[in-house]
Amino acid sequence: MSLPTASQRYLSTRGGSYDFTFENVVLKGLASDGGLFIPEEIPTLPREWQSQWKDASFQDLAFNIFSLYISPQEIPAEDLRDIIHRSYSTFRAPNVTPLVTLDESKNLHLLELFHGPTFAFKDVALQFVGNLFEYFLVRRNKGMEGEQRQHLTVVGATSGDTGSAAIYGLRGKKDVSVFIMYPKGKVSPIQEAQMTTVADNNVHCVSVEGTFDDCQGILKTLFSDPETNQQYRLAAVNSINWARILAQITYYFHSYLSLCRQTSNDKPNVRFVVPTGNFGDILAGYFAKQMGLPVAKLVVATNENDILHRFWKTGHYEKKPVHGQDAEGGIAEDGAKAHEDGVKETLSPAMDILVSSNFERLLWYLAFSTSDIKEVNHKRMHAGELVKGWLGQLKTEGGFGVSKEILAAAKEDFESERVSDEQTLATIREIHGTTLPKTQQANGTKSAPTSGTQHDGHYILDPHSAIGVAASLRSIETGGDAHHIALSTAHPAKFSHAVELALKDVPDFSFDTVLPEQFVGMTDLPQRASSAKNDWKEVREVIGRELETENR
Repeated sequence: MSLPTASQRYLSTRGGSYDFTFENVVLKGLASDGGLFIPEEIPTLPREWQSQWKDASFQDLAFNIFSLYISPQEIPAEDLRDIIHRSYSTFRAPNVTPLVTLDESKNLHLLELFHGPTFAFKDVALQFVGNLFEYFLVRRNKGMEGEQRQHLTVVGATSGDTGSAAIYGLRGKKDVSVFIMYPKGKVSPIQEAQMTTVADNNVHCVSVEGTFDDCQGILKTLFSDPETNQQYRLAAVNSINWARILAQITYYFHSYLSLCRQTSNDKPNVRFVVPTGNFGDILAGYFAKQMGLPVAKLVVATNENDILHRFWKTGHYEKKPVHGQDAEGGIAEDGAKAHEDGVKETLSPAMDILVSSNFERLLWYLAFSTSDIKEVNHKRMHAGELVKGWLGQLKTEGGFGVSKEILAAAKEDFESERVSDEQTLATIREIHGTTLPKTQQANGTKSAPTSGTQHDGHYILDPHSAIGVAASLRSIETGGDAHHIALSTAHPAKFSHAVELALKDVPDFSFDTVLPEQFVGMTDLPQRASSAKNDWKEVREVIGRELETENR
């Protein structure tokens, strides 16, 4: 690893694409060989980064970090600062992603990532990505008229939160149309309403008969089809887009420095615990750690769709557990309905994902770091070939295994935990039953949680955040004196069913307690969405038809 030069470039995880600029990577989204873009070099931090950045605002930290990955020849510093300012001016919390202490005696903290427009962590990245798209297009289209102007068709797949965050990041943007696919009947009513009630002319929602993995499969097929790309100029908004990962790196640094200030300790022992579906959120933590952020461990927290947990236990990445067994060899808990393809419907639907797209990026780095090839370009090509082979096995055989050296490398930075629906509900109840430290109760201080996450001084978790906290409580038992920062990915109001199920026996509790005013009456508004079968060609037809209507 080294400091980036003015010509920081990007390559594909599958070895077929090299030497891309940041602008190319953002607008293209997915490499032509089907791989994901990664930086050729992970930059290291300035020698005195902590003393220089210790009191920096979230926006200033974002600028410092992004500048290590984006050449000023591509985005001048003044322009980058303006993009960052506009992206985070939409957040309700003044410090964007506040750190809340849940239990001082256990050194348990919660990183609130849901203060953006759609009350989900994906706003942190997608407000930035939306402004990036607009910035590059305005620059390219300067002085152009009519058909000369470049137009992007942004296509995304969502298990719940990506869709609304993408829509709110792109609604009304010039020369951009956005299409969001979501699995019919498998997102919460609030999540669906957040997408389908947006009336902007450039926003289109597509309800697909199938699962999120089906939507994600359609997305990748669309991007890999040359005719579709040429006709519609597709751009990606899912976490396959590198800019999503880059934007999320900031809050790892921000929370670490916040903890330093809160504990008056310049070198706290920290573990980040991340509820994980598509692996993008925790991958940003991996990049932060590789850059030099002193993280003791990154803990992967899965729900009952536990392909990642099983990988860390066995070294095998398989769509289905062997003979219905869990990673430890026992009979897997069956508290959720299973589909034929192995995806389970759980109380944490945004994590109901069978194949984690961003895991491919980590696989490349694991293959690269364990290779004994000396020449860098040959080493990169070898890593790409390994990844390509593994993903081919996943497609044809339903899974693959890695060497013991690669599994050992994965365990150097990561641990994993699996949390069932029953344990998720128990954690929501447990945290609600514990009184918050007085300094963290809603009292108007900067460290206080947002309104709607408290009930009489008790914190209310959404089910995804509860999975992170449940995994943290297990890790605390073995983590010594480490501070555990669990990432809170969504406001509890987005998942009323799980919250009400967990707290139904709490005296005087009403879900109205956690309902932000922005959500009141939302599900009663007119909704607009197209329907499609689990067929990429049918989705392509929807895109063509809607674009014609939009341009009339």
